Amino acid sequence: MRWLLALVVAAAGVALALTGLALLGGEEAEELLPDLDQALPTEVAIVQEGDTYRLVFASAVDNVGRGPLLVEGERPDRSQRAMEVRQLVRSTDGSARERPVEGEIRYVRSETHAHWHLLGFERYELREAESGELVEPDAKTGFCLGDRYETSRETQLEGEPDEAVWTEECGRRQPGLLTVSEGISPGYGDDYAPAREGQFLDVTSVPPGRYLLVHRANPDSALEESDYENNAASLLIQLRRTTGVIPAVRVLARCPDSETCSG
Repeated sequence: MRWLLALVVAAAGVALALTGLALLGGEEAEELLPDLDQALPTEVAIVQEGDTYRLVFASAVDNVGRGPLLVEGERPDRSQRAMEVRQLVRSTDGSARERPVEGEIRYVRSETHAHWHLLGFERYELREAESGELVEPDAKTGFCLGDRYETSRETQLEGEPDEAVWTEECGRRQPGLLTVSEGISPGYGDDYAPAREGQFLDVTSVPPGRYLLVHRANPDSALEESDYENNAASLLIQLRRTTGVIPAVRVLARCPDSETCSG
């Protein structure tokens, strides 16, 4: 009888597996990962702020993957300032896998806004053109992820929603939240205007010369993606100085898929 019972249990397991495959059209479920594509820095200029000079720029990151970038933050109570982070990865069968993310979501108060920022989502750097040595890192406090624009009105990506999904402001003016959700849908992107909080590099003491302005999304690969090869973009720039005049910057070359750029 035991062998008969075992045979029945095994047969039932096979039947359930076949049923699952049938529901998926005979194919196993696939994970729908995001793919973050770093856009080139734009609107590059130098402005004076008090006694300092700032290299300002706009930045943008597109999601060109099959699935959304979904990020959730949570903290047990208000005594803990930062939220722990997890990423949700959806699959074709409707399920989702949760994975911890090394990083933090913090409530940040800035001059123009106050909401919950995912720290370390994007990084800006000024490097020596020849050696690649870091000259000046950014001071960006984090990012409120969202569907701020549609990447293309002519082409719709697989999994792209008809309308923007992530349109909230990441718990704006709600410092007491215990949970928060942020994301970027396929076919949408998140951008930041120049000179906003952290959208600059201090070049007050940087001598004239050729430099690389590098923007990189997901710089520590903390978020899971389908492709990491398009996470960096860079400009080769020329910094010029004249005594008593605001320094000038000129773009010499644009490299949309590389952290190195020559021209």
